[in-house]
Amino acid sequence: MNFYIDPAFYVFLALAVIPAAILGFTGRRIKYYGLAASLGFLLLLFGENAQVMAAFFGFLTVACAATFWVLRSWRCGQKALWKYRVALAAVIAPLVVYKIGAVFEHNIMGFLGLSYITFKAVQVIIEVRDGVIEDMGFLDYLYFLVFFAPFTSGPIDRSRRFTEDANRTYTRSEYADLLARGIMLLLIGAVYQKVLGTVFYGWFTPAPLGDGSPWRELAAQVKDAYAYGFYLFFDFAGYSLMAMGASYCFGVKTPRNFRAPFLALDVREFWDRWHMTLSAWLRDFVFMRVVKSATRRKLFKDRLHTACFGYLANFMLMGAWHGLTVDYLVYGAYYGVLMGATDVYQKRVPFHKKHKKKRWYKALQWFVTINLVMLGMAIFSGQLHTVVGGLIHG
Repeated sequence: MNFYIDPAFYVFLALAVIPAAILGFTGRRIKYYGLAASLGFLLLLFGENAQVMAAFFGFLTVACAATFWVLRSWRCGQKALWKYRVALAAVIAPLVVYKIGAVFEHNIMGFLGLSYITFKAVQVIIEVRDGVIEDMGFLDYLYFLVFFAPFTSGPIDRSRRFTEDANRTYTRSEYADLLARGIMLLLIGAVYQKVLGTVFYGWFTPAPLGDGSPWRELAAQVKDAYAYGFYLFFDFAGYSLMAMGASYCFGVKTPRNFRAPFLALDVREFWDRWHMTLSAWLRDFVFMRVVKSATRRKLFKDRLHTACFGYLANFMLMGAWHGLTVDYLVYGAYYGVLMGATDVYQKRVPFHKKHKKKRWYKALQWFVTINLVMLGMAIFSGQLHTVVGGLIHG
């Protein structure tokens, strides 16, 4: 049973919300019921495949053991970096093995939601090492990892924010507001994904360049890039809204994932609006650490060059996370270069500084940005690969 796709999921969700609502309206904590319900949903998700179920419980065992091993060491004052590195490697290894196996069309140690649960497990270990997390209960950690609503595709929550919500009790009026907002988000998300996403996907018909006039062929490719871009937005944003809605019903305010990304005036703003929880995670746990390390080692002469290196490393990792294929790796490199170029342009070119507040310049920025974004969508979807392959073999 796939979450937010199979009709049976919505039936089980409706039934599961009833006890959560009773607890919420009576001012009781929903956490323990939410944990039990989440494990039940994951059994429905993985129950038909013993290999996938074993991979999931194997990861869960490794993540719990590694995290509390590091946590106990840090709490006792035995801050051995080798333990931190071993724990981090142990948690990341299943995802790396799965991504490599996928290149050869083998599902090794993989299960739906592996990427997102890895993000959460890695975040906790890093924050333990940084001293941000000094203590965490086992059930709080387990609930954070297995909470079903955002399990398969995010949004990516943070442990301290999640645990604060999970341990909270609401008044009747507070929970009524959460429940109403949750149901509304579920309905809006369903319209996004089931209706608008389906419409735009129907307009996405990628094909190599044909024998028509150059302008007609170019228009067809642009149409496909835009159709896929809007399809991906409505499909993914719809899923994210439904995940938020289900979370709200269980008293957890899972963070927002999209904020009008196609209104962005540059690619940096686009990534502040698109899959925001992933962008923030990569910024905090990859970009900032790469920049800090490069600065400490004095790899570059100035901060701007260091930042450009950080962007490239950050987005190349993002591309590899999506998959070890040419399309995804090129997609990551594309945005790494674009982010660096944007930084250089905005900080070094006087023309931008002189005109950046003018309306005509903002309109021009938006036009350039939306087309750069849609070119990125063409790379991500494989459309550009299809076109280039057609030209080479044609």
